Amino acid sequence: MAQPLKKLMSCVILDLDGTLLNTDGMFSEVLKTFLVKYGKEWDGREKHKIVGKTPLEEAAIIVEDYGLPCAKHEFVNEVYSMFSDHLCKVKALPGANRLIKHLSCHGVPMALASNSHRATIESKISYQHGWNESFSVIVGSDEVRTGKPSPDIFLEAAKRLNMEPSSSLVIEDSVIGVVAGKAAGMEVVAVPSLPKQTHRYTAADEVINSLLDLRPEKWGLPPFQDWIEGTLPSEPWYIGGPVVKGLGRGSKVLGIPTANLSTEGYSDVLSEHPSGVYFGWAGLSTRGVYKMVMSIGWNPYFDNAEKTIVSLT
Repeated sequence: MAQPLKKLMSCVILDLDGTLLNTDGMFSEVLKTFLVKYGKEWDGREKHKIVGKTPLEEAAIIVEDYGLPCAKHEFVNEVYSMFSDHLCKVKALPGANRLIKHLSCHGVPMALASNSHRATIESKISYQHGWNESFSVIVGSDEVRTGKPSPDIFLEAAKRLNMEPSSSLVIEDSVIGVVAGKAAGMEVVAVPSLPKQTHRYTAADEVINSLLDLRPEKWGLPPFQDWIEGTLPSEPWYIGGPVVKGLGRGSKVLGIPTANLSTEGYSDVLSEHPSGVYFGWAGLSTRGVYKMVMSIGWNPYFDNAEKTIVSLT
């Protein structure tokens, strides 16, 4: 079914961290190591405070909340030096490569607009094949007067692309990025990087689960050709392990049997896998192969911080 056109866009301006790259997970690992020397433990409680912030803003929050005996500039110098050593390990988020390749092949002008500094942005994308040549414009927070949630970064990106703000589509993962995009007079698609936080993105023109769910044709851009009757095929992905719990609360709500699957040994893979509903087949060693519906995401009934897997067979 054809998607209704929202507004004709001429270019796409993308955030980087948490939108295209899974830098949040690596940054958390670096923070864990850094805080140990101060006898502190990173538990992720500040994550919602620092998403989308500039490096100095992130540093100020963590230094204050953890009572660290160092200045924010010292924090930035040491932590980001440690982080730089791990940039080669940072992975693209689901759908990022697909989107960049698609827009590039169709000649859609693209810009990167991030609260990171310009040199840091260039270092991050240097490890991603084809990204550097795909973006004709890169704008960092050190190139404008004020970072997000000010609209300066997005307005500068549109200016360098020689595009009107009103014809620019912003794709962001943070609330402050959404605020900045709307303040710039642009259309904004939000891809929330924090679980169960979609209620905070009401300012966005559209909220999607992952970049795989983006429908460019809704914005007057060339459509993807890999959808089949409204469903996107995915690469084969397997997870093993026993059933942890069967016939849980989900069963009572849905009215059908459900089972929570063990994620032991697969938590890292699962954290990078897009949430959603998957249709396929499951092989049971003693009972053969069955059709299965599997849900990957955060259980709305429990305050779980990690993704879970629920199967409906």
